[in-house]
Amino acid sequence: MNRLKGSVVLIAGAASGIGAAIARRCVAEGASVICADHDPAAAQALADGLGAGAAACRCDVTNAESARDAVDMAKQRFGRLDGLVHNAAAPSTNATVVDLDEQSWRRELDVSLTGAFLMSKYAVPLIAAGGGGSVVFIGSQFGRVATTRAVAYCAAKAGLIHLAKAMAVDHAPDEVRVNSLSPGAVATTRLLRRFPDFEAANAGLGPAHLLGRIAEPDEIAAAAAFLLSSDASFVTGSDMLVDGGYATR
Repeated sequence: MNRLKGSVVLIAGAASGIGAAIARRCVAEGASVICADHDPAAAQALADGLGAGAAACRCDVTNAESARDAVDMAKQRFGRLDGLVHNAAAPSTNATVVDLDEQSWRRELDVSLTGAFLMSKYAVPLIAAGGGGSVVFIGSQFGRVATTRAVAYCAAKAGLIHLAKAMAVDHAPDEVRVNSLSPGAVATTRLLRRFPDFEAANAGLGPAHLLGRIAEPDEIAAAAAFLLSSDASFVTGSDMLVDGGYATR
């Protein structure tokens, strides 16, 4: 549980759900973390609970200045950056390409894909300057396989997976590994927009996964910690499915 000892990890979209679970796991593994989120109060509450090794900042990943400021905070507070996790995601619109409005389309791509680009633009040089490290994009099984009425989400996550691959090619000489991590359904508040509670979500979505259930955020965080750590020192350009077998059906 000390695989990340001495490292500094910036997590975009850290305030809740998978992002918060990753922040907790990173601290448990010995890292210092920057909890960046569009909700600064929630990010600060998380950081306060994590102790002296955590800090928080407001971050709009669609804004270049805001993304740069989050990276600068890591340098100013901890003197270095070893890992970036891009977990920010917009609320998805349930629509076909015919029904989907342009604003919803752009918002989905801006947060998931452009956000990953902007965070990486400023984080990668700092990670490289410290001798290398790891970038992890939180994707989805729907970046691999499609589902109904989710064209923007599927497109954004597929783009995120391939962005990681292209970055891995570019930044291997800098010792910066870049991977995506694609969960199946996870018990976060995102599901509560569709289901009254997690029990109903598990009953509705669990059977689509080979393991017969949805994931807990901590299970995704464990995989993220692996990709951030030296245990994954020979892993780059990969999309790691943590989907309970969903994409194999």
